[in-house]
Amino acid sequence: MIKLNLKNPIVFFDLETTGTNINADRIVEISYLKVHLNGNEESKTMRINPEMPIPAESSVIHGIYDEDVAGSPTFKEVAKTIAHDIEGCDLAGFNSNRFDIPVLAEEFLRSGVDIDMSRRKFVDVQVIFHKMEQRTLSAAYKFYCDKELEDAHTAEADTRATYEILKSQLERYPNLQNDVAYLSEFSSFNRNVDFAGRMVYDDKGVEVFNFGKYKGMAVEEVLEKDPGYYGWILGSDFTLHTKAMLTKIRLRKITGK
Repeated sequence: MIKLNLKNPIVFFDLETTGTNINADRIVEISYLKVHLNGNEESKTMRINPEMPIPAESSVIHGIYDEDVAGSPTFKEVAKTIAHDIEGCDLAGFNSNRFDIPVLAEEFLRSGVDIDMSRRKFVDVQVIFHKMEQRTLSAAYKFYCDKELEDAHTAEADTRATYEILKSQLERYPNLQNDVAYLSEFSSFNRNVDFAGRMVYDDKGVEVFNFGKYKGMAVEEVLEKDPGYYGWILGSDFTLHTKAMLTKIRLRKITGK
């Protein structure tokens, strides 16, 4: 099978969580497969105590219940280890741009671990798949690898399947470049300023709001015209990363840097 053409190590990862709300839900399991420049692989799977009850409907999907994580470390207790493991690496996953990356960023921010996710390339194998074939992970694994996905919805199985699918995609589609920067651009929906996509870059590279009454308007202009909007966002149910990026833009405007 084709070997990924890497400029940095790449970490394929998958999260199992308490739910699908990137603002409020927490990680209960993380699994990652790190692929080094020489092709060597190392994997790690950790159960995480989410410090909140796991809803029954979520447990039914991933098979992880409150008692399974009662003695597990909290994310804050393993955050520095995870940050160290992915330091200097690009990141890949399945539906990762819309879910796993924002959730992971939120957990790091809650834990007070300073990790600059914006410097990474993000490859979302699901987006490539949907642009090419329009299917699900199990169907993708069958389609590209001609294998049945055993233990679906366990983070470790999903992570390894995602890695194998990407390599098969590169073999199947000659127009896909074996380059993580290209794959990152190809698998992105838009140019997000924050991981939740509440702010995006327009075609001139200016940060604009991507929701609400100021959708399409430059963030700096809105903050100048309606200063109270900044306070409203900080006090509302937006992700920590959205608030941090908005604050960064506001400070840049104030300081001129």
